[in-house]
Amino acid sequence: MKSLAKDTAIYGLSSIIGKFLNYLLVPLYTYVLAREADYGIVTNLYAWTALLLVILTFGMETGFFRFANREDYDSQSVYKTTFFTLLFTSTVFAVLVVLFQQPIAAGMGYPDHSEFIAMMAVTVALDAFACIPFAYLRYRKRPILFAALKLLFVVLNIGFNLLFLVVLGKTDVFYVFFSNILATTIQTLVLLPFTLPKGGRFSLATLREMVRYSLPLLVLGVAGIMNQTLDRILFPYLYTGDDAQTQLGIYGACFKVAMVMMMFTQAFRYAYEPFVFAKHKDRKSVEAYADAMKYYIIFSYLILLGVIIYLDIFRYIVSSAYWEGLKIVPVVLWTYVFQGIYFNLSFWYKLTDETKWGAYFSLIGLVITLVLQIVGVPRIGYWASCGSSLVCYFCIMLLSYFIGQKKAPIPYDLKCIGGYTALTVVLLAVYYALRLHSGLNMWALMGAGTVLIAVYLVVLTRKDFPLSGLPVVGKYFKRN
Repeated sequence: MKSLAKDTAIYGLSSIIGKFLNYLLVPLYTYVLAREADYGIVTNLYAWTALLLVILTFGMETGFFRFANREDYDSQSVYKTTFFTLLFTSTVFAVLVVLFQQPIAAGMGYPDHSEFIAMMAVTVALDAFACIPFAYLRYRKRPILFAALKLLFVVLNIGFNLLFLVVLGKTDVFYVFFSNILATTIQTLVLLPFTLPKGGRFSLATLREMVRYSLPLLVLGVAGIMNQTLDRILFPYLYTGDDAQTQLGIYGACFKVAMVMMMFTQAFRYAYEPFVFAKHKDRKSVEAYADAMKYYIIFSYLILLGVIIYLDIFRYIVSSAYWEGLKIVPVVLWTYVFQGIYFNLSFWYKLTDETKWGAYFSLIGLVITLVLQIVGVPRIGYWASCGSSLVCYFCIMLLSYFIGQKKAPIPYDLKCIGGYTALTVVLLAVYYALRLHSGLNMWALMGAGTVLIAVYLVVLTRKDFPLSGLPVVGKYFKRN
């Protein structure tokens, strides 16, 4: 647990700082770009980028961790095989899209901006290839180098955006994508000297086994990322109003406000995945998984309370033209909580090599998401988009838990988790009651909300996270 916490802190620091700095791009875009519809274009194409990234990596990142930790495989050969496979497939993809950018752009609704599609293709190809070198850094337990290189991209991306959009006054959407491709290229060039394969050999036999293991993860990944991005991909096609891109821009901007929860989930995942596969050899691993789940949920609820209670401050991340969509933020936060729990639950089928179950769950979730969006978006707009994601992750979270407990039971502390869930719901109910009926102004409401958060922290520190257990400062607190 201490090792996991240390790595989570380092990965989390880079993730949180990086995401926070990227937060600065949201107000930049919403305040500088001429129309909300322009941010709708950014939202739509970045959703496509996320989907394509999963397709191009085709589950090989998790496959690398699995086979690199197996005693019957040479880890350096596994890495070299994965490295050159992703290099080849990513290059082919980028070349094909650049060659056929015009018909692809027309099919996506951007016939006059094929350059957007070409830049997106090159960027996602570089990202897909780089995911394996970054996975290698995680495997080699080099979180500081990993964090530094991730932050390098963020600093470069923000720097280029400020240069083009603010200093040079180029407020066209083109420069958003141009800044991204420049930053991604530089990051990849800096990454390679640290991660070029130096041993082992390329093995077609190893590749076949890895592909056999990873292909169900590809189905899982595609369905999973579509559960996350399908709302922003399909919205322009499903929304019946004349302002589809404007509504998508509002939705995409307000979605970003809730990303603090995603930062925590992502940071936890970076540390948790290599930890789990290494810990799998330990007979006490199931207790470790149960503890990790409990603490993930506890701190997720704390973040959820904080964002909802201080939403009147977080709203300034976006221009006031987008504030009409802020009511979706609590829904998005709960979605991220369920998504993180589902991720924690997913290791039972990864460790038992029954990855087909992940594909089943994701496909079920995809059907739920697709049906709810097709039915709901024409009627209630982006409320159907965020609501479909919430229902999707809640359902597949429950499915994964109940089936997983039959296949590979883990003694999760349901009593403790249920207690914190009830406490969170009660505190939120009190907060909303005050907000709706007390007549308090914004600052008084946040003060009352701060008291509610303090109640949660008191329960947390007295019951499951004593301050005496903290590193360095813990010696100043008496044990309960």
